[in-house]
Amino acid sequence: MKDRAGRRRARRFAIGTAVVVALAGMNGPWLYRFGTEQYHQYKINQPEYKAANGKWEIVEFPEEYRQNTIHAALLRTGKVLLVAGSGNNQDNFDDKKFDTRIWDPVKGTIKKVPTPADLFCTGHTQLANGNLLIAGGTKRYEKLKGDVTKAGGLMIVHNENPDQPITLPAGTKFTGKENGKTFVSKDPVLVPRAKKVFDPQTGAFVRNDPGLGRIYVEAQRSGAKYETGTQDNYRVQGLSGTDARNTYGIAQKLALDKKDFQGIRDAFEFDPVAEKYIKVDPMHEARWYPTLTTLSDGKILSVSGLDDIGQLVPGKNEVYDPETKEWTYTDKVRQFPTYPALFLMQNGKIFYSGANAGYGPDDVGRDPGIWDVETNKFTKVPGLSDANMLETANTVLLPPAQDEKYMVIGGGGVGESKLSSEKTRIIDLKADDPRFVDGPAMEKGTRYPQASVLPDDSVLVSGGSEDYRGRGDSNILQARMYHPDTNGFERVADPLVGRNYHSGSILLPDGRLMFFGSDSLYADKANTKPGKFEQRIEIYTPPYLYRDSRPDLSGGPKTIARGESGTFTSRAASTVKKVRLIRPSASTHVTDVDQRSVALDFTADGDRLTVTVPSDKNLVQSGWYMMFVTDGDGTPSKAEWVRVP
Repeated sequence: MKDRAGRRRARRFAIGTAVVVALAGMNGPWLYRFGTEQYHQYKINQPEYKAANGKWEIVEFPEEYRQNTIHAALLRTGKVLLVAGSGNNQDNFDDKKFDTRIWDPVKGTIKKVPTPADLFCTGHTQLANGNLLIAGGTKRYEKLKGDVTKAGGLMIVHNENPDQPITLPAGTKFTGKENGKTFVSKDPVLVPRAKKVFDPQTGAFVRNDPGLGRIYVEAQRSGAKYETGTQDNYRVQGLSGTDARNTYGIAQKLALDKKDFQGIRDAFEFDPVAEKYIKVDPMHEARWYPTLTTLSDGKILSVSGLDDIGQLVPGKNEVYDPETKEWTYTDKVRQFPTYPALFLMQNGKIFYSGANAGYGPDDVGRDPGIWDVETNKFTKVPGLSDANMLETANTVLLPPAQDEKYMVIGGGGVGESKLSSEKTRIIDLKADDPRFVDGPAMEKGTRYPQASVLPDDSVLVSGGSEDYRGRGDSNILQARMYHPDTNGFERVADPLVGRNYHSGSILLPDGRLMFFGSDSLYADKANTKPGKFEQRIEIYTPPYLYRDSRPDLSGGPKTIARGESGTFTSRAASTVKKVRLIRPSASTHVTDVDQRSVALDFTADGDRLTVTVPSDKNLVQSGWYMMFVTDGDGTPSKAEWVRVP
């Protein structure tokens, strides 16, 4: 592999030198007029260059179909779902303009899809039936300090009645016993009944632990004089009798400070055949920036996010059952920052790489480790370099998935920190004592790097920015292939478009990669001009698609059970060296926990290729996969879609 990479580098240098010499020999002044940019375009379009480095091309939708794409997922139809919601645009949110597009990368067609809620900053994952589960989104945009006119914040409502819960409607008024100021709730809240506590030795009743409900409240009128600076108990107006005695609020500072985004409970399945959203049971917790991860039993775990009052969900995780379409809480609580990178391991536990995107204190839920969801036991894993720079890092399960090796790429400091890491870190979870070790470094500290697994077992790492949201014109126009077998990077063609916050990448069934989004804060190095959301799609065609031929694949079964085999037809069967099942991506905010490439055993007989799916349900989760075959030169076929029940 090192020899092949070396030959490619030498070939790229030779091609560039030959072109320069030839042009200089023809006409020196003409070469000057030709210009640096023209020469660059000439060079990158040469067949030899593309065969060594690949090629990037921009796809610009007609104006009526453009949107600020925040989320993208490959559907089992081969089309790509592009979700914007309000697209990080307050005006769209206020006008209830929520957008979704379906793009067919083969036919080039685009379709608008009615979007039932603001799915901006939602969570998503592929389901066994081929639908995409989408849960959470935006209830309210953040308000920066200076834009907040009414003092407000979190009210904790207490219910000391052990016999029944109480529901307080939206508009409930809370008046401070000490400060005398009145605040109004924005939403209804259900406060559970109190829990009776008994002495474990004598069985005697000890006390009632009140049930707690969380609600966002704000002052009735605008102005700083309605702020509070200390904790106070609040009387709930409109209650009488025992309800009035048992129910009260407690709030800390209620002020004109910045108010964070608020999440929603809404959940949907997107049907790729009907091409529409189907509403399902809402989550118990509102979530903005949640991660959805498939568990060993095929149910979906929903973790973290900001809730409906703009607070980090306090460790209340829940599970979606695709059969009943309902959510249930897990037995124990565990808190993570938003969009945590959580992956199902082959032992049924969850690996948390420490990478995340967004919100949460810097000392809660940041340590990487292995989480047993049933027992709630969490075992930390050591060795992670730049451990204070895991926000906006990317995590990828390296191919093949059987090896259970993960790479954590780049990242930055918590919040709007200028810190960024050039590190990659690799962990082998099958080792006797798993620990991170550094992999090859990137040239620059990189927030928001994109990482996509390819059918030949390489991983394309591209884009990102050195500073938070591309500040200081810090987008990184570089791409490199990581080769797991040599643990090395190889530079390839540079992307044409900078990508940072709100960007992602998707592997397409024809072996190309699609890149979307980017949301820079500023458009100049001096940070004086507001940034503009990047609406253009970019396609990267890897070097393996610039070879003379590629293996064909057809004629096999559409469904293969775990542990079973299926026979396909390929004229190139005798040249096939690898067969991979690749789960389709669902990507947002440098988080794509669906992505995995599983090696299949196979035999060839003439033009017949018989493949066998592993029997491990945690390795091969139920659902639809792209199946690629790759020949000895590393050239993949187009994918055949296969369902694993």
